[in-house]
Amino acid sequence: MKTRILTALVLAPIAIALILLVPTIVLAAITGAVFLYALWEWTRMLGLRGNSVRALLVTAHGLVMLGLWLSRGSIWWWGVVLAGVAWWLVAALWLRHFSFGVAPTKENTTFKLAAGLLIVVPAWCSLLQVHGGLSHGPWWTLFGLMLVWVADSGAYLAGSRWGTTKLAPRISPGKTWAGVYGALAASAVVGVIGAWLLGLRGTALAGVFLLAMLTVLASIVGDLFESLIKRHANVKDSGDLFPGHGGMFDRLDSVFAALPVWAAGLALLRA
Repeated sequence: MKTRILTALVLAPIAIALILLVPTIVLAAITGAVFLYALWEWTRMLGLRGNSVRALLVTAHGLVMLGLWLSRGSIWWWGVVLAGVAWWLVAALWLRHFSFGVAPTKENTTFKLAAGLLIVVPAWCSLLQVHGGLSHGPWWTLFGLMLVWVADSGAYLAGSRWGTTKLAPRISPGKTWAGVYGALAASAVVGVIGAWLLGLRGTALAGVFLLAMLTVLASIVGDLFESLIKRHANVKDSGDLFPGHGGMFDRLDSVFAALPVWAAGLALLRA
């Protein structure tokens, strides 16, 4: 736990500074590299051992992201964001069928590679849409990410103190329903405070608060889904990049799921 806290204390200020201080195009380049590194770890979890094949797949995803950046704001851009929302609904159903895709067949690997595309690319588009497409976009971006970060802490504290009933024992034995309630309670506080500080009142504040709760629920699905894939792969972490935290994908699994919901929801509320 000490190592986890120290790592978080180093990473959090860097992430906040990037969100608030750099222009969207710079953030696109930096987060693009970070997200693609997470995808590199994803290919390892799927059992792809040839580095040349993995590099080719990651490069192809990078080219897709570049093409989308050049067409940002178009129907293709928004189609990818909405595809991200739809994907996490599918992933929630997958969680109910633990054994689906578990066999290391070529078909299952291909399906999981497609899942990686639908996890990483829509999240990247969603992040940049909020950051560069909204008034006070960097603050809305930080707001959405803080919901996930605080939910993670609330889940850990509540789960370690009151957790008895397991949430999904076959997927992640350490997660409990108390952790879910703790995540929602902690993020509810941040949701109200964040919406208030951004100048929302009345029905606008209520709408963003509801969106915040949906975003946190999506983040929980994202966390569980990566745990499912790690169970399939029989690995503890996606990598060992961060001491006490595992790999890049381990750090971003909840964020990947939360961002499309956050971006689509904000667009809907502002329509």
